[in-house]
Amino acid sequence: MTSIDAVVASYNDANPETPDSGARPRPKGVWRMFVYSAIGAFVFFFPVTYKGKQSIPLDHMVTFVREHLSVAVPWFILVLAAYGAGRGVAGRAWKEGPLKALFAVLNVVGFVVAALVVFDALPWVLGEKDLVPFLWDKIAVPVGLIVPIGGAFLAFLIGFGLLEFVGVLMQPVMRPLWHTPGRSAIDAVASFVGSYSLGILVTDRVYQQGGYTAREASIIATGFSTVSAAFMVIVAKQLDLMEHWGTYFWVTLVVTFIVTAITVHLPPLRLIPDDYAPGATPDPEKPVDGSRLKQAWRAALHVLDRVPPLRVLVWENLRDGVRLAAAIVPSILSVGLIGLLLARFTPVFEWIGYLFYPFAWLVRLPEPLLGSKAAAMGIAEMFLPATAVADSGSMVLKFVIGVVAVSAIIFFSAMVPCIMATKIPLKISHLVLIWFERVALTILIATPIAHLLF
Repeated sequence: MTSIDAVVASYNDANPETPDSGARPRPKGVWRMFVYSAIGAFVFFFPVTYKGKQSIPLDHMVTFVREHLSVAVPWFILVLAAYGAGRGVAGRAWKEGPLKALFAVLNVVGFVVAALVVFDALPWVLGEKDLVPFLWDKIAVPVGLIVPIGGAFLAFLIGFGLLEFVGVLMQPVMRPLWHTPGRSAIDAVASFVGSYSLGILVTDRVYQQGGYTAREASIIATGFSTVSAAFMVIVAKQLDLMEHWGTYFWVTLVVTFIVTAITVHLPPLRLIPDDYAPGATPDPEKPVDGSRLKQAWRAALHVLDRVPPLRVLVWENLRDGVRLAAAIVPSILSVGLIGLLLARFTPVFEWIGYLFYPFAWLVRLPEPLLGSKAAAMGIAEMFLPATAVADSGSMVLKFVIGVVAVSAIIFFSAMVPCIMATKIPLKISHLVLIWFERVALTILIATPIAHLLF
């Protein structure tokens, strides 16, 4: 018996079950919860420095792969795109409805774009650095590598009881404010220190296992799955906000979660059924009576008692990660490209921007028309709002748009394809309405804060 097992045994002996609380599980190898969960937490959450860059180990793994397998990476992304497009055609996705049919076509377009990149044959203006090369280098390749690699390590993070332990402890915070289980705190952290693709991967996995209802998964996917803190640095640099980085980071974090707390009470999130995934065994968090720490420990042990071998868990998560990446990558290269082309060649975002003008005017956002247009551009790609106001002389405007770019969460170049590739029952109309609500609320909340700061 290991020293950790001995501690657990002595704890169990000192804290016998009451007759009506059910037998406390006594799994073998309790050390796995501590060791494997620690490995998962380290990979996803703890920044380390590698070659002068500070980021989480998962990000460094992706960087290492891109550096040392640079010849193979483009081909791997092309294979993912081919797999994603092929699955839609082979599975006759058009029989599942017009939306599935549309994404099947878009995935084929995305595969063609990927092939043009790999064979260096991009025509017309598609080869300009802010179009396909931007989508490829900044989104498609990182997501195509992060999701499968992150999927494998996800087995360590959520498979051995840590999710349930944290969930019980966080119930008093998550449930009243955001109407989600305590375990969703893991999703929020995974997004902010990793990426939205990781957060969505966690959410979809837990939803399919019966840990979230459809409404809870929808709230988490559209309310917590932000771009990472590392990408926020890129936005801050574009807007000359690095002198105020700490303020920008914390204001953005707080505003994002305040907006989420409001949107859970609005349609469409309020109207999504509170049902579990079809075929999943419901696993709701139980109300806690007595010691919350003891209940958290018991919940973790229950998971550990029935967890499959590590190799099986890693394989299942890796397989799901590859499938999700294959669904996302071609959509990024097609849907994202369409959005960027609309932003460059049409006034569509100026028209959409007028929807936000009353909110910008109401809180006295400087240059409200420019700010409204910039905010509207975020639905195509979250980085576009920052480029639109980068030359503005108003620090208030740049600060607010910097917050909007992150807090809006939903954008078509990557976030929407990520969600549509999951089993979470969100429609395009849901995502567009939630995006509008989040942008409008962010402008209303962030602008007074910016006026106070600057």
